[in-house]
Amino acid sequence: MTAQQPLTYDAFVELAAADPAVVGLVLKGSRAHDGMSTRHSDHDLYVVLADDATTGLTRFAGHRTAALDLVVISLTEFRAAGMPGFERYALARARVVLDRLDGGIARILADKARLDADEAFRNAGGLLDAYANSLYRSVKNHRDGQALAARLDAADSIRFLLELLFALDRRPRPYNKYLEWELARHPLPGWDTDALLRAVDRVSATGDPSPQRHLFARVEAAAREAGHGEVLDAWGEDLDLMRPR
Repeated sequence: MTAQQPLTYDAFVELAAADPAVVGLVLKGSRAHDGMSTRHSDHDLYVVLADDATTGLTRFAGHRTAALDLVVISLTEFRAAGMPGFERYALARARVVLDRLDGGIARILADKARLDADEAFRNAGGLLDAYANSLYRSVKNHRDGQALAARLDAADSIRFLLELLFALDRRPRPYNKYLEWELARHPLPGWDTDALLRAVDRVSATGDPSPQRHLFARVEAAAREAGHGEVLDAWGEDLDLMRPR
């Protein structure tokens, strides 16, 4: 393609689909989330090649324009992408454009969308402790008149809270852009989506300890039910500062 004729998504898909070395094409990002794309949205496409395949498509590795971003990757590398890593959610909600493995590409994406039980439990324990730490700092700073510090710690706590809630459901946390999209289509069990989003918004904006404490009460119950009581009990009497008054 020339500078006057940039490579388009449709043209590349046609080119890649005609190459037997390509075993999968996977679209991620806004274009893979119904209703999220805008006129500014590009196409983010994974091009999955058979291991040890030889193809001229490797010349497109790293291709990046305002309209089209390409990741050219082997099947083995694709299995490992985001496991762990920031790409996990993007691939968990990606859309299969081409699957020459009789559903194998789709199964790889499904594996990325679901944390195994041990991984989820381990992650949740660490996230619970991090959430409690930021919450404790926030309410303590609010008590001591440190308003900015209280808001910043509250915002930090929300990041850990959301990762924790998704880990408890054995799911990767969505990027902030897709949080409302994800919860509207795949609610967290036991949580009212609208109420949760309102609380997240208020806590992030104000650092108000009251909604933080009410959120913590819900989280404490869910965490104990999931077997993380030991993490909470390690906080001892400091839990009193985090719980509702």
